[in-house]
Amino acid sequence: MKMPSRSVAVAVCAALAIAFAPPPMAAQTAPPPLKIGLIMSFTGGVPWAPKQSAATIAALLKLHGEVAGGRKVQIIQRDDTGIAPEVARRQAQELIVQDHVDILVGTNLTPNAIAVAQVSTQAKVPFFIVNSATSNVMKDQPYSARFGFDTQTIVPPLAAYAAKNYGKTAYSIYQNYGPGIDAGKSFETSFTAAGGTMIGTDPIPITNKDFSAYIQRVRDAKPAILFVFLNAQGGGAELLKDIEQAGIIKSGIHVVATGDIVDEYINPTIVVPPLGLVTTFNYSRMHDSALNRQFVAAYHAAQGDNGGPDFTAVQEYDALHAVYLVADALHGDLSDPDKVMSVVKTLKFESPRGPFAIDPATRDSVQNVYLRKLTMVKGQLENVEFETVPMVKDPTENY
Repeated sequence: MKMPSRSVAVAVCAALAIAFAPPPMAAQTAPPPLKIGLIMSFTGGVPWAPKQSAATIAALLKLHGEVAGGRKVQIIQRDDTGIAPEVARRQAQELIVQDHVDILVGTNLTPNAIAVAQVSTQAKVPFFIVNSATSNVMKDQPYSARFGFDTQTIVPPLAAYAAKNYGKTAYSIYQNYGPGIDAGKSFETSFTAAGGTMIGTDPIPITNKDFSAYIQRVRDAKPAILFVFLNAQGGGAELLKDIEQAGIIKSGIHVVATGDIVDEYINPTIVVPPLGLVTTFNYSRMHDSALNRQFVAAYHAAQGDNGGPDFTAVQEYDALHAVYLVADALHGDLSDPDKVMSVVKTLKFESPRGPFAIDPATRDSVQNVYLRKLTMVKGQLENVEFETVPMVKDPTENY
């Protein structure tokens, strides 16, 4: 039967409408993923680094979701293999050129941070530093910002406390590289300003794990105070064992240190814990806040045990969270690095470590510094905060 001409026209129009209809709205407008290039020392550094980073990322996604600025977050991970600035440099270049990341996050160590920051500057791709404890690493790197700390901010409160409470003579042991040198100088400056006198100083090789000779020199010098800086992979448990065997604390010498030697992952390996040991740091998993308890719970759930989190975990978490905050502020458009950094300079937020901000003048962290005592809590060694110095920034940076 012949179809009426009006029906034919309607059928043809309907067919054309279907054939040329635009794709569904979600498919048509879905933005590309927000690519974050994460460079960390998964090998060649601390043995807990891989599970630490995995648990940190899992906690981030649980607490903040998988979308930032309307874009699905994609974290592309690279291993810089420890102190290897050329490896870190190459990986940053590959993440930018081959993977087209929107932003770089990471590094556990200062030499690697410097290398990646240089690539960031050349390519104009923002870089959020997780951990580098040397001052002025961003002086000529306008697209970098630090979400960790430098030793010149955390050491002065410890030096002042030691001079007030333990005596007026001190001996220092520190690793002979950027953060250690800064720590040693900062302790000496602050300690002498408080009326103290340094009677000995030993910079030690960064790869050294035998401290017996250095500890014997301390015992012979008989200071009131021994100040120590070792990074978290520097052998904190071994150092504390040598201190115990030499009878340093029993002889009346008060040991104080940056928090690395009693990292949450190191504490279970300490044979004879020096209970009451005072350290200075920007984080303890015992920090008393609802947000920190939430973060620690999410972290432990992801990791499957109660190890950590430690300072690197919370700094990685904050650096990644900052990407979310910037992406939300810019509605997902991170194509202009200058706009990204303009937002970065305004960042102020509550972190599991407490209040946190970026200094707009230096792009460095502004945060609380805590004095803590090594304490047994429910059968576990914990760093319990007892004094807070609020919102400290590096007094030496001026650029």
